[in-house]
This record gives sequence, structure tokens and C-alpha cells, in this order.
Amino acid sequence: MVIVSITPDLALDYGYTYAGGLGVLEGDKFYTASRLGLRYIVLTLLYRRGYVDYEFKDTEPLPKPQKHPEIFWEKLVPLEEFKVKLKGEDVIVRPWFFRRNSANVIFFESVCPTWARSLTERIYIERNIEEKFLKYLFLAKSSAYYIENFIGIENIDYIDLQEAYTALLPLILPINKKYRLIIHTPGPWGHPTFPKELIERELGWSFIAPQVVLTEIGLSLVEKAFVVSQKQLDVIKNVFPHYIGKIHYITNGIDIERWMNTRTKKLYEEKKLSIETFRDVHEELRKSLLKMLRLYKEGIDLNGEKMIVTWARRIVRYKRPEFMAWFIERNHDLPVIYVLAGKAHPHDTDGLKRMMMFKKLSNTYKNVVFIHDYDVSKAKILLQGSDLLTFTPFSGWEACGTSYMKAGVNGIPTISSRDGGALEIIIDGFNGWLFGKDLREFINIYRDPRVEKINREDYEEFSNKLRNIVELYFSDREKFYEVCINAIKSFVPRVNIVNSLKAYYSHLIK
Repeated sequence: MVIVSITPDLALDYGYTYAGGLGVLEGDKFYTASRLGLRYIVLTLLYRRGYVDYEFKDTEPLPKPQKHPEIFWEKLVPLEEFKVKLKGEDVIVRPWFFRRNSANVIFFESVCPTWARSLTERIYIERNIEEKFLKYLFLAKSSAYYIENFIGIENIDYIDLQEAYTALLPLILPINKKYRLIIHTPGPWGHPTFPKELIERELGWSFIAPQVVLTEIGLSLVEKAFVVSQKQLDVIKNVFPHYIGKIHYITNGIDIERWMNTRTKKLYEEKKLSIETFRDVHEELRKSLLKMLRLYKEGIDLNGEKMIVTWARRIVRYKRPEFMAWFIERNHDLPVIYVLAGKAHPHDTDGLKRMMMFKKLSNTYKNVVFIHDYDVSKAKILLQGSDLLTFTPFSGWEACGTSYMKAGVNGIPTISSRDGGALEIIIDGFNGWLFGKDLREFINIYRDPRVEKINREDYEEFSNKLRNIVELYFSDREKFYEVCINAIKSFVPRVNIVNSLKAYYSHLIK
């Protein structure tokens, strides 16, 4: 039988058909499914110009499209074109095929007419609300056609809808018993809303409410839905209480083969992991990271012994990048190399201001490096070669998170806020550190008057703990490395994404 996963976002090891965590997670599922021998088919969009990259004018980020490397195009095979109907016109769809063992990806490209080409230009970047709606309608209609004509409904066990952007599909292809909806974020961007007029014009459905929330559509049409951590289930109960009977949780994981350094993995599997063997491997990985950092900053201060502390993820308000900025401003004289990595959506004013903040810090201090073009390949180097990862989301807003998993399997402990899947894995002081409040209600960080007080108190605990961790690193390296080794031993069996796939597809994986 076949598993079909519909996603707006997919990160392979080459190309830029992703924007952040969802794409990387779906890439991890794909690679792992291919090794498990699952008949796993991902349906997504081909973004000809990727997501976004930046150039800087002093500290001002100037957005530009991304260019796919040649190897990305070399790996794809064009398939027979077909048509779908949008705005009353025929739109030509060109599918592109990518295979890895038993798993396949089908990328849909909109070829013509001219107005339709913009639908698959760039991921999550549109000129207006109509174009945004048509982009995901294009994905839904292309998926429906491909399922009916190339896969066959009768051959499918599950159709998993990754995030509500894909929830239009059950309206077009009503085979509800096969659909499941996976909600990857409690945040508003994961629950897109469209005017009912657009849905009525394109699909003929007349909704009563003037604005239609796609998550509501998805939850009403599937028999089962999932969130991606135990805590997110508690949070989502308050957001969609009328559907809680069909929502379950399966905590995310990572592809160990993709993210764990091979030498560290061998030490773990052969039970040869010790402070001495870990130190030898980690020093080599640190050297690789330092080599990469010099490409971003020639004048980086490497004099004396330094600890490498990293903040690396999408730059957006709820992830609270300002925590690291505040800490650096007040502790720039510590023997620490601060690595800041990530990018903001080009329409996110808040995020762009925070990018400027990071760039200014990098320009000001010799021991601060900002990696503005953070991607999968750079993440592997960062999450294997740092000494400590910081994970700072506002409690209740991070569905799960996986960067601390990728760091942990490499012996890089994390200081994490009490949010997402970190609460299921990190034991404070044993394999990492925790700070802040564990909030189980969804607090609007843009309007709620409590936010300032929560952030102030969370930062105070974060700052105190981080200074203590830095002190531990220099005063008792063996004890620090014990935390690193505890992270490897406790994370590897727990965060392996095989566990997640077994939970999603229990009767298909032995």
C-alpha cells in the first residue's frame, strides 16, 4: 500500500524548496521512509526561485530570490504534463519526479498561462491574498489529478495533509477515510484564512462566514488529526476545543542518518562513547565550524580558549531572538563565540528588524558571527560543532521544534524554554537545561499585556542559567562533557524519526 504526504514545504539535501522547520521535518520523513522500504509519495510544489536570501546595505537586509544549484535540476525528471482549472482557465501543470529507493517526490510546476507561473515562483511569498489562495488551490487540484490518474485511490492507505495549507484537497477529492491532518503550529500563520468569495468562485462552495479558516475545513473533513508534541495537544485544546475528540499527538523526530555525525554515531553504536572519545571527535567538528565562521567574518576573535554558543532558526518574534541579543550586549566580554543564524520572511517587519539587530551585533563585536543564509547544509555543521545551543521560543508557540534534537544526538546540549517537544526529552541539568514558564494556554504575543512581564522573567532565568553554563564549561569541563554524553545516550533512542513513522503507520512498519 501507498502513503501520500501533501506538503507545501520540503527540504531535500539540495535545492531550496523549503523555508524552515516543516520542510526539514518532511525531508527527514522522506529519507527515513525510503530506507524503511515504505511506498511513500510526497506531493509538493516546485518553487523555481526558492525562498529568500539577503544582501546587506550596512545593517539593512535586502531580500532576493534563491537560485537552485545545478545538482537539484539534474536529480529531477520531467513527467507528462496535464491541466487543472483555475480562474476558469486551463493551467498547464508540469510534474517533476525525484526518487530515492522506495520513496518518491512529485514537484508540481505551473507552466502557463503567464499569470499562473507566479504560483510556483517562490515558497510562502505572494503578491496578494488571491495569489496565495490560488497557489494552494493549484497544489490541491494537481494533487487530486495525480492521485486519481497516476497513483490510484484504491492503492492508498493514507493521505496525510501537512499543515492547513493542504486542507483544500478533501473538498476536491472527497475520500475522507484516507485523510489525516497534521497541525504543525499553533501560530496564526499555520491557519490561513481566505475570503469565502474566492472559495465560492473556484469551488462552488457557499460558506456563511465571510472568512474561511482552512484548519477548520481540514478538521471537519478528516477522521483523525495529529499535533506534533504532547504539550501542543494541551495548547491546541484551547484553540480548537470542538475538534479535540479527533486530535492526537505524535512527537516529531529527526533522521539520525541525516543529522548525526558518522564518527559520533559509530562511537555510540559500538558502546565506545566516553569523555575522551567524545572530546576527540568534537574538537574536529569544532574546527570545521570555525572554518565556516571565518568565511563570514575574517576578523573573528579566536584568541584563547573560547566556547561556541549558537542561536540558529527562523527569525520571527515568537522565537525570541532578542534573548540572545540582550545577552550578548551584556556579556560580550565572556570567552564565548556567539553564532547567530537564520533569516526572516521578507514581509515580516518584526523579523527584518531582528535580522538588523543580529547584523549590528556582528558588525560591533569581534566574537559575534551572523549567518544570514542559514540552510540545511550549514545547519549540519553548526549543530555538530557548537558547544551549546540556545532554544528560546515563547511558551505555547513552538509546536515541537527539532534543532535541539539534531544538536543533542551530536552531544551538543541545549538551554531551552519550556516548550514544544523539549519538555519530553530534556531533563534539566542532566542532558540539557530548561528555563522559563510552562504555559499551556495560547497567549497572543502581539496583544496580550502579560507578554512583557513573561519575557522579562523568562529572560532573567535564561541569562542566569546561561552564565552558569559558561562558567561550568570553563571550570569543570568533564562535568560539562557528562551532560553532552548524557544528551547523546538519551536523545538517540528517543528522537529517531522511525518512532514517529511507526506511530503514524503502525501496521506498515514492522
